[in-house]
Amino acid sequence: MANVFDTLVERGYVKQITHEEIKDVLNKEKVTFYIGFDPTADSLHVGHFIQMMVMAHMQKAGHRPIVLIGGGTTMVGDPTGKTDMRKMLSKEQIEHNARCFKKQFERLVDFSDGKALMENNANWLMNLNYIEFLREVGVHFSVNRMLTAECFKKRMEKGLSFLEFNYMLMQGYDFLQLNRKYGCMLEMGGDDQWSNIIAGVNLIRKKENKPAFGMTFALLTNSEGKKMGKTEKGALWLDPEKTPPYEFYQYWRNVEDADVEKCLSLLTFLPMDEVKRLSSLEGAKINEAKKVLAFEVTKLIHGEKEAKNAQDAAEALFSNGSDLSSVPTVEFEKSGLGCTVLDLIVSTGIVPSKSEGRRLTQQGGLTINDEKILDSNSLITQENFKDGSMLVRKGKKKYSKVILK
Repeated sequence: MANVFDTLVERGYVKQITHEEIKDVLNKEKVTFYIGFDPTADSLHVGHFIQMMVMAHMQKAGHRPIVLIGGGTTMVGDPTGKTDMRKMLSKEQIEHNARCFKKQFERLVDFSDGKALMENNANWLMNLNYIEFLREVGVHFSVNRMLTAECFKKRMEKGLSFLEFNYMLMQGYDFLQLNRKYGCMLEMGGDDQWSNIIAGVNLIRKKENKPAFGMTFALLTNSEGKKMGKTEKGALWLDPEKTPPYEFYQYWRNVEDADVEKCLSLLTFLPMDEVKRLSSLEGAKINEAKKVLAFEVTKLIHGEKEAKNAQDAAEALFSNGSDLSSVPTVEFEKSGLGCTVLDLIVSTGIVPSKSEGRRLTQQGGLTINDEKILDSNSLITQENFKDGSMLVRKGKKKYSKVILK
């Protein structure tokens, strides 16, 4: 069995571990591990992608993943990294979101024949007797120590509800239940989950007197330390209905040069010698590495066909080709003809606001059908729509096709 710990370290995933002995355990045993995901939306986003990749690497090395859907914890809300209390979701919304998650996980994780499991913590949290829970679990948690955890400290000034204060106990209890039911001995997660992971590790070691471990991995950030995966429209979703494959491809095609090596290491399965070769390219040649990155990441999430379509559409645009089938498309009502360019690009969502639209045109960053637009008050007429469509380019690389409806 390959020592996956070395692989994870080499590729830059590992941030912290609770015990050094986990290295030997992963080398000698087939370990059941879990990562939790609260289904607060009907799609995973690129912030979850690191965790999916870690699961895939672990499974390839012979270990068994458990995807834990937080059907119960989502009813409470994780205060980690939040300045406000999370919006409450209905049970039906949570169940719908969980089904959507599983389809996306299946791109990278093999659930056949018990090779991976999907559990829902609602199965044990929703019917808990609170008094029994406090006696079994609460007695092992020090309030003084909990208040020093980062996930709580950031919320103390604005106010931390008692509802959320329970979250750490619930996550620790999740680990205990998975340990009892499946022999799960390792919890993994983003580094922002460190305090919650330690809570579960300590709970198992106290109550079961058995080894349990935790490991966190780096969050996906750029060279400036800012979280990656944000676009003008919001999060970079893994659902093609929320973020079309072409836009997904273009995001990775346009990453900063300094982020290419990190993204190739964390978000693809390319061998590390190839990662090093590609990321060492300089000048204009680094664009070849970005094309490989964009194709590989899009292939993992959307399949090879969609990745090829996105790649072909990008190449066609940059070489003045005519295949625009994979370019993001928006509709525009005929009744709107006669409006200004500014009104069109705002109403179709090409730019988020009129101020952004004015700035874009003033700086020469907007073209329509390959003609630069310098006056945002220019009028849109039927003539702008060739064969019923119009190609709008924002900046150097972001294209949209506007169809007259």
